[in-house]
Amino acid sequence: MEAVAEGPGDKVADGAAKGTASIKSKFLTTKEKFHEFLDSKTQDSKEGKVSDNDVPNETAETSAEEPEAKKLKLDPEENNKSRKPDGKRVRGQNKSRPHMKPTTYDDKQLCLSVIQENKKCFYGEKCKFFHDVAEYMANKPADVGERCYIYDTFGKCQYSLSCRFAKAHTSPDLKNVVNEELVKAREGRTVVKNSLDKDLQNRLRKRSVSFKKSAEYLKTISKDNKEKTECQVIASAVVVIGFLLDKLQVSEEKQNLVKTVGPLTDADIVRLRPCEKKQVDFKDKLYLAPLTTCGNLPFRRVCKRFGADITCGEMAMCTNLLQGQQSEWALLKRHETEDLFGVQVEGCFPDTMTRCAELINNNTEVDFVDINSGCPIDLVYKKGGGCGLMTRSRKFEQIVRGMNYVLDVPLTVKIRTGVQEKCSIAHKLIPEMKKWGVSMITLHGRSREQRYTKLADWDYINTCSKLASPIPLFGNGDILSYEDAMKARETGVSGIMIARGALIKPWIFTEIKERRDWDISSGERLDILRDFTNYGLEHWGSDTRGLEKTRNFLLEWLSFLCRYIPVGLLERVPQRINERPPYYMGRDYLESLMASQHVGDWVKISEMLLGPVPKNFNFLPKHKANAYK
Repeated sequence: MEAVAEGPGDKVADGAAKGTASIKSKFLTTKEKFHEFLDSKTQDSKEGKVSDNDVPNETAETSAEEPEAKKLKLDPEENNKSRKPDGKRVRGQNKSRPHMKPTTYDDKQLCLSVIQENKKCFYGEKCKFFHDVAEYMANKPADVGERCYIYDTFGKCQYSLSCRFAKAHTSPDLKNVVNEELVKAREGRTVVKNSLDKDLQNRLRKRSVSFKKSAEYLKTISKDNKEKTECQVIASAVVVIGFLLDKLQVSEEKQNLVKTVGPLTDADIVRLRPCEKKQVDFKDKLYLAPLTTCGNLPFRRVCKRFGADITCGEMAMCTNLLQGQQSEWALLKRHETEDLFGVQVEGCFPDTMTRCAELINNNTEVDFVDINSGCPIDLVYKKGGGCGLMTRSRKFEQIVRGMNYVLDVPLTVKIRTGVQEKCSIAHKLIPEMKKWGVSMITLHGRSREQRYTKLADWDYINTCSKLASPIPLFGNGDILSYEDAMKARETGVSGIMIARGALIKPWIFTEIKERRDWDISSGERLDILRDFTNYGLEHWGSDTRGLEKTRNFLLEWLSFLCRYIPVGLLERVPQRINERPPYYMGRDYLESLMASQHVGDWVKISEMLLGPVPKNFNFLPKHKANAYK
């Protein structure tokens, strides 16, 4: 920290407290006053006392009715239960989060045969869903808003009467209205690609999919292993013979200066040479990192709109893809706006990873495939995947060479500095990966042990970028402003990958491209959230099930967004990613509400956009309290 305080009061105001951001003193407050202010405004809004300056006008139009009162904040004594005996906050993930079934919030559903109109119900009298439209409408939850984003965009809402915005496209006789003009204009256009075909899913489940190229490569591995075993038996003889052969080869090379070309084989015809593979220009691009849970398709659309050049799907397990799991294949979906898109796969064995690469190559439209060899979580690492691959160089090589053999698109790799904090190994692996045929490397400047406890080592990233040349190397870690991005580019990396920075403020891509600090207003930030919810309703559905799924992902994202501190409130610009925000009052009620790190306040924001939560609603954040220390 650069700021130095003279007194206790100035210490907080100038941001000299260790790990705390510097905020102008007039905006600072205490935890008690902060929550008291938010609670009082909530109560005023129920009584109709909130002024137009406190909440933007557009927020009031999205909710059909007022939300129920929220639970009171925990007492200090109860709050201390979430702390360790030494006073430190609990860290890590909430691994035992309650799993909500899709039908939890929508137990009374309309039968699909009624939604699709005039189609016979397969289950007949045994069907458990509503067939009587009038009865369903009487039991259906109230609509959330007057306009349906899906209907306005596509001309037809496929969720018909089950849509939570059904008023916008329902006739007086309870029929689904269609805008023929819009439907015709979008005819033949595929908005989302890479969906799992039902026939392919069945063949994967029956294990009847052919992997010819993978079989060819795996034969070479088994042959190599056999030859290696035989060589070990006669190791001493090989040393002597090798020495003699080297001498003989030198003499032959002196005599034969012209090299001959061998016979043309099927492998030469079928297999693509590296120069014939699809080429991707990665240089000087802004790369949105593949982010588990939060890096979903609607979020990527938001970032794409703000200037992200490269997007990548969430990490997918290769074994789950090979089994045809619908939930895993959903991670490969690509929106039409994603012009440079890749998928990231995780695995620890050459056979499954090679087959998975061939499956992706033959059945999806992607610009590159990325190997995750940087995932630090125990579930992946203990199996030998993620960061574990960095310590298993032989298997790592077989995986890279195998995937390269079957792919028609570039293969990229994401790694960390190493597994242990003081034992970096990336600089040893990078020269080897160049030989294996990797097209691009992304290096996160931390080890597995570090996680996010220390700053990323950009000096080490710079060293590795020189070793990687001419292969492009992207740096990743601690970029939250355009100043951070400029410093990162000075290291000699080919480009930068942004992860947490994009979650905290997705407009960071605009800031970097326009080289400025954007003092974005609370109303503009709410518009970003509104766009996300619209994209979510389009992606997951506008019925109750899809709406609550959208809300769940919105709340996951809000756990990062609340860490953003508006530029106009900062004593020192820019905000650092490792600095936690103190309690402060925003320039309006909405800005203060968005700064809250309490789950109940995130729910309030979701209710502004998606209406009141169901009575049995439950949400526990994925990550525990403190990610700043």
